[in-house]
Amino acid sequence: MKIKTLLLSLALSASVSASDYKIDIPGMHAAVQFKISHLGTSWLMGRFDKFDGSFSYDANNPNDSKISMVVDTKSVNTNHAERDVHLRAENLLDTDKYPQATFSSESFDLNSEGNGTVTGKFTLHGVEKTVTMAITKVGEGKDPWGGYRVGFEGTMNIKLADYGITRNLGKASETLELYVAIEGKRQ
Repeated sequence: MKIKTLLLSLALSASVSASDYKIDIPGMHAAVQFKISHLGTSWLMGRFDKFDGSFSYDANNPNDSKISMVVDTKSVNTNHAERDVHLRAENLLDTDKYPQATFSSESFDLNSEGNGTVTGKFTLHGVEKTVTMAITKVGEGKDPWGGYRVGFEGTMNIKLADYGITRNLGKASETLELYVAIEGKRQ
């Protein structure tokens, strides 16, 4: 009986040791950005201005981490208003029909420094797929205001046709690179 109690106590303390973090959106210490080839001659860079999310992380048990994010696809911004209207249109992001992209983790494969991959369900343009993103822990520690923060960045490539976005933008523009940088404030 004592062994069972000890094991249960250890299991509970291990599960409680992960901290919950809210992505620092008010301070904009986070970004959801992308780049895609433009005609094979240059890069079109853009971002989503509105998103939200939270995660749990424990440096001692990094593979128990979890993250969930929601991106407002209507907030796409490429610093060119006419192009942004084009990207929101029915034949591309179709933001009236699909106003959100989401990600919810299923598993992490991280080393003791917090670097590795996160796998989860990514939904874009109404299509949900399991994806894996390479992630790197940027750092963690106390902030000057008495809080505690941890930050990560990640990248993955997305083939647009896999998400039903089939507008012919040319061979070089079939895949975009997604870059996500998050700084979480411990709750």
